[in-house]
Amino acid sequence: MDYSNTNIERDAQYLNSKLSSTSGVEFITDFWEKHYLKEYIKAGGSKIKFITGNKGSGKSYLLNLFTQLSKNNGYLTVSFSANEVPLNDFKFIFLEILEKCNLDDLMYKCSIKIIEEMGYDSTEINQDESFIDYLASLGKNDALERGEIRNQLRKLFKENPRMDNNFSIACALLCGGILGQPFLEDYNKELIMSWLTNEKGFRLTSLRKLGMSPARINKFNARQMLQSLSELVMLSGYSGLIVTIDDLDVIVDRSSLAPIHYTKMKREDTYESIRQLIDDIDNFKNIMFLFGCSKDLIDNEKMGMKSYQALWMRIQMK
Repeated sequence: MDYSNTNIERDAQYLNSKLSSTSGVEFITDFWEKHYLKEYIKAGGSKIKFITGNKGSGKSYLLNLFTQLSKNNGYLTVSFSANEVPLNDFKFIFLEILEKCNLDDLMYKCSIKIIEEMGYDSTEINQDESFIDYLASLGKNDALERGEIRNQLRKLFKENPRMDNNFSIACALLCGGILGQPFLEDYNKELIMSWLTNEKGFRLTSLRKLGMSPARINKFNARQMLQSLSELVMLSGYSGLIVTIDDLDVIVDRSSLAPIHYTKMKREDTYESIRQLIDDIDNFKNIMFLFGCSKDLIDNEKMGMKSYQALWMRIQMK
C-alpha cells in the first residue's frame, strides 16, 4: 500500500486500525523503509506524507520510529513540533531545519570530501590545523594546490545548479574557511551566519563585499533555500534529508493554553505555505516531509484543511 497524502480520510481510518499494535506500526514503517528510504528518496525523489489518527493512536511513536529508521539508512533527520515553530511563514520552517542540521558539521564533511578529492588522507591532518597548514608542512602550499582548492570549491558549490547563488557562495566561503583557503575572517563568517539565520540588525549591503546579493531570506525564497540545504546535505555524504513535523493540529486548537495561537489569517497562511510546498516538492531532491496530526485537522469543517480548498484539493489529487 502506498501510504501517501492522497485519500487522507481513508488513510486515517487505516492508521487507526494499524497503530493498535506494534506490528501495525512496523507494517507501515517497513513499507516506507523499503520503498522510500532504500529506493525512491535515495534515488533523488521527494515526498510529502500526512499521518492522521485519533489522539493517542501512536502517531508520534510512528514518527519517532521512522526517524530512527532514517538515521539507520544514512539520512540526516530533523524533527520538531508545530507547537514549537510557527508554520504560517515557510521562513520559520527553513530556519528551524537549518539550525537542527548543524551547518558546521555539514561544512566540515564537505571539506573532508574536497581533501580526499585532491588525493590526500584527511585522517593525517591534526584536528587543530587546517588543510592549507597541512600542505605547508609537506612543502606543498603553492599556487597550484591553492588554485585546486578554489577549483574544488567552485565545482562543489558555485557551479552547482541545484543551489541558490547566495547560498552556494556562503557555502564556498565557509568551507574554504575550514580548509584555510581562501582565508575567512571571523567578521565575515559572522556576517554569513547572520544572513543564513535571518538575524535582525545586520546590513544587507555588507554582503556585496563577499560577492553575494543583498537579499534577505523570506517566505518567498525560503523553499529555494531549503532545496539548497537539501543539496548540501547530499554533498556531505548523507542519503538525503528527512523532516518530521508533529502536532500539526495545533492550527485548529482554540484553547488559551495552546503554545502558538493561530488567527484565521495565520491559519490560512499556514495552509498556503503547505500548499506551496506540495506544488514545489517535485523540484526537490532526496527529501521527505512527514506531518503528524490528529483527525481534528481533517474533521473540523470550519478551520481544518477542508476549509482551505486550494490545499485540500491538492491533497486529494496529488
